[in-house]
Amino acid sequence: MRNQHTPFAREGYPFIGGLALVTLVFGGLAGVGQGVVWPVLTGLGLVLTLFTAWFFRNPERVPPAGEKNVVAPADGKVIFVGEVREPRCGEAPVTKISIFMNVFNVHVNRVPVSGTVVDRFYNAGSFLNAALDKASTENEQGGLVVQTDNGQRVMFVQIAGLIARRIVTYPVVGDRLERGRRYGLIRFGSRVDVYLPPGTRIAVRLGQLTVAGETILGELP
Repeated sequence: MRNQHTPFAREGYPFIGGLALVTLVFGGLAGVGQGVVWPVLTGLGLVLTLFTAWFFRNPERVPPAGEKNVVAPADGKVIFVGEVREPRCGEAPVTKISIFMNVFNVHVNRVPVSGTVVDRFYNAGSFLNAALDKASTENEQGGLVVQTDNGQRVMFVQIAGLIARRIVTYPVVGDRLERGRRYGLIRFGSRVDVYLPPGTRIAVRLGQLTVAGETILGELP
């Protein structure tokens, strides 16, 4: 799996390198030219380069003990907790937890539970504000269904938003995933929904801030 021990997500390298190159060019022109245009552009390029590097940062995280604990797949804010019906998770109602990521959050996503990928899907769609409830059904999205060693199924879905236009998901059906490990990212955005089986003890509330790979969303039955 990619990005396991890199300081920045590899998907960000082209953006970081491209902006750094442009900044160097502006800096060279500022050194030989006159006026304030090139120095201003150099300063702007440096700011954008640093922000992009910071955006694609990939910090280490330590998952809490307890295999029944479901950890947050994303840094962000809990914007929905409630029962829904999701055909991929069975006929019984399941609990959905939605985490919204703003541009200041880490955007590398992590696996909520250990298990085997039994389904992977991608749906093209709109690019609505990811904070809206209808973004779960109408926005572009990609999801994984993981079956734990106890036979329980947990689904987590990466959802694009207004700015996010690129969902990156590494695992394929049949892959074994470990809780807390990196599994993808949403480039420049924006939301992850987690669907937990009936009987899960929920440990988060609306408005709570989460840390990917460390915050406990709930405990599986």
